[in-house]
Amino acid sequence: MLEELRITGLGVIEDTTLPLTGGMNVITGETGAGKTMVVTGLGLLFGGRADAGRVRAQPGRAVVEGRLRLLGRVAETVHARITDAGGEPDEDGSLLLSRTVTVEGRSRAHLGGRSMPVSMLGEVGEQVVAVHGQSDQLRLLRPAEQRAALDRFAGPEHEKLLDALREAYTRWRAVVDDLADRRRNARERNQEADLLRLGLDEITRVDPQPGEDDELKAEAQRLEHAEGLRTAAQVAQQCVAGGVEAADDTPDATALLGTARRTLEAQAGTDPALGELAARLEEAATLVTDVSAELSTYLAALDADPARLQTVYERRAALRGLTRKYADDVDGVIAWAERARTRLSDLDTSDELLDELDKEAARLAGEVADLAGRVSTSRQEAAVRFAEQVTVELAGLAMPHARIEVAVLPRPVGRSEPSLPVNGVEAGVGPDGADEVELRLLAHPGAPALPLQRGASGGELSRVMLAIEVVFAGSGGPPTLVFDEVDAGVGGQAAVEIGRRLARLARSHQVLVVTHLPQVAAFADRHLVVAKDTGGAVTTSGVRVVEDTERARELARMLAGLPDSDLGIAHAEELLAVAAKERRP
Repeated sequence: MLEELRITGLGVIEDTTLPLTGGMNVITGETGAGKTMVVTGLGLLFGGRADAGRVRAQPGRAVVEGRLRLLGRVAETVHARITDAGGEPDEDGSLLLSRTVTVEGRSRAHLGGRSMPVSMLGEVGEQVVAVHGQSDQLRLLRPAEQRAALDRFAGPEHEKLLDALREAYTRWRAVVDDLADRRRNARERNQEADLLRLGLDEITRVDPQPGEDDELKAEAQRLEHAEGLRTAAQVAQQCVAGGVEAADDTPDATALLGTARRTLEAQAGTDPALGELAARLEEAATLVTDVSAELSTYLAALDADPARLQTVYERRAALRGLTRKYADDVDGVIAWAERARTRLSDLDTSDELLDELDKEAARLAGEVADLAGRVSTSRQEAAVRFAEQVTVELAGLAMPHARIEVAVLPRPVGRSEPSLPVNGVEAGVGPDGADEVELRLLAHPGAPALPLQRGASGGELSRVMLAIEVVFAGSGGPPTLVFDEVDAGVGGQAAVEIGRRLARLARSHQVLVVTHLPQVAAFADRHLVVAKDTGGAVTTSGVRVVEDTERARELARMLAGLPDSDLGIAHAEELLAVAAKERRP
């Protein structure tokens, strides 16, 4: 859960700290006091888009800091990701996050004691927190969002099936597009293929080998300077081991080393140090003998062959002809040839290949249609369960006669998407399947089932959204849920039921609620009030925890705008007592 949130320099908030608890945290305050800035701060902390216009001119930057304490699988996943990125949790297992935004719009993020990309805060946020506001209600009116909501509810096996469909769809469309391109651009492809074949024929005739140009260059240098190399090798060999042309009395290195070694060995009994030096001279003599043998081998292999030199010149000229056209060196020419062969297969427009692609496209189309049908069946099964559970929640939210239907319909043919026969019906198919999903509300018995955007008022839509979230909460999801005035347009008994449902959610999740309804605020485990201070030259706001009498006065203000009214306080205390009784398991 989020244990603490500190906000500095954001909107009307100069510097405030929100001590949060597990269970239900409620944030209230006068209109314009800065309640929205709390949600904005949460959004920034978890990777949301930064708006420099909300940063206070003094001190010129906004800072949001938070402390997370996670448990179970979420903790393992988040801690592992942060450790991979170079950060680490505190010794007590908590995790520190911070986000800084300047008036110039620059943004920085820190996580686990290390500077991180802002996107990393977003990754953590997806695992940890879900924010729901009135904009989320608007999103829920979009068909794509309704389909995504149903897919999320359907569970992990459905998600695996959906992933398989997306993969098959991608492969199918790649083959179909490739086939269409080969047919549409056959002339241009054939022209390019002819040029590539000419180049490959020339390279194949020369048949260059890897590194051949460097080897030929070295061989040409040896052949061009053969006599000088021979003279140098012969002189060196005579110096180290003598030779047929050397005078009989000319000492060589091997003989001199042998004389020196024997002389020292003769005195080794008198001084062992000379024996050690004699051993080292023996090693030197062995090395000189090896060099002499290698010089002999070199002389035997050295051949001033004019015919071979001419052959090398001609071969180097042929290789230069290739490097002028295709690459800087022989290895580059070989690589060009490999790329050309690959490209030729891509350019192929032969009837045989087109027939093969036709067959592969048909096979993949059948696979996509089959998977889309299985996804559709899975959605229909999930739709029944989803509708039943949301309907039960609506009954508890003072909509006892309302009912939710989830329609899973074939996607109409004729849009930009291709169509396939899915479960016996021709339908438009995309990477997410062949279905359109529509949430419908029957507000009361006898009423027609209308899409949410047409059949739900603002207050009803708030309750439908909350009911859906309660259903989702039973299927897991992030441990912290934030509700930003989702109770707008609701009052009376419905408001009490919303408070009761949020309190129920708080048994398994940390819940943060920004609300203007006292009926909802009464159910809080911790009540935070955002208060505005206009005493100075600049308006500022702060947050404080209210308890006991102070809390009753805040609820009285919310009820009637009269925090000091005895009747209002009495009403608030009664509301608190009812909520406390309702919260008991």
